[in-house]
Amino acid sequence: MGKASRRNKVKKPKKVRIDFVDRPFEGLAFEPELVAMREIIPAATLPVKTTDEYGAEELLIVTVLPGMVAATRREDGMLLVAAQTVANSGDLSLDIADRILKGQQLGKGDSLQSTDPVPGPRLQDILDLDYATEMELHSDFNFWVDPAEREKSDVQAAIAQSAEQLIPTEHVDNVEGAFWCRMQREFVRWVRPEPEAQVLDALARLHTKRELSFDGGRFVGAFRAHGLLIPVFELDAGMEADELAEPMAAFTPAFEEALADTEPLNPDERRARSGIISRQVTLR
Repeated sequence: MGKASRRNKVKKPKKVRIDFVDRPFEGLAFEPELVAMREIIPAATLPVKTTDEYGAEELLIVTVLPGMVAATRREDGMLLVAAQTVANSGDLSLDIADRILKGQQLGKGDSLQSTDPVPGPRLQDILDLDYATEMELHSDFNFWVDPAEREKSDVQAAIAQSAEQLIPTEHVDNVEGAFWCRMQREFVRWVRPEPEAQVLDALARLHTKRELSFDGGRFVGAFRAHGLLIPVFELDAGMEADELAEPMAAFTPAFEEALADTEPLNPDERRARSGIISRQVTLR
């Protein structure tokens, strides 16, 4: 190719960069639920509604969709938008908002394979924040299809097959953000909405006093996801979710007292805090 040809070659426009947001769901009342749906819950749905400006549509944010697609509209007209997809930008709130807005154009039975978002509105901008919502955990992916379709034998078989790989997960009754799961052992992962530094301080205070445990559970570490800290407790072998409600409820006041303590950490507490951080894993 000659110099003239190279000079006349049309350059593709540069992709606009989306800045990284450390805590993308901050300001949403269901921030812990979205973080959990992104990182620790295999199957769940969260009903939301867009503002009048964005169509006032009731839809479901879901953990994942078949083939890791971005969004799909069921045959009954309900729009499902995935929290988990293959590709994401630096701002997960913008990503999910982009999937919602593009998903609103889908017809019944259609899916949006992926999106390539550009800077624009975020969930905090397009959702009706006064809309009453509650996340629902599922033991399978029955929410992928509308109720009228679920009785078909081929649909039941597909749902059952997809559920085989799910990690059993349940919410601990009356303990916000606490999720029991069974892997090789049983654990509870507790999504905390407070600032990360405040949670770390509380964990360090209780650890130093040897009070960072409850009946049947012992603290084994914490990981960080989308700006929130998630302490993890290993449970007695075979412990079920319904056995956790009482001991965790009894432990919660001590934890909340430690969260409210604003005194500087003493040397032992600072060492405990450093130890917790050294074992911490960050998920994005």
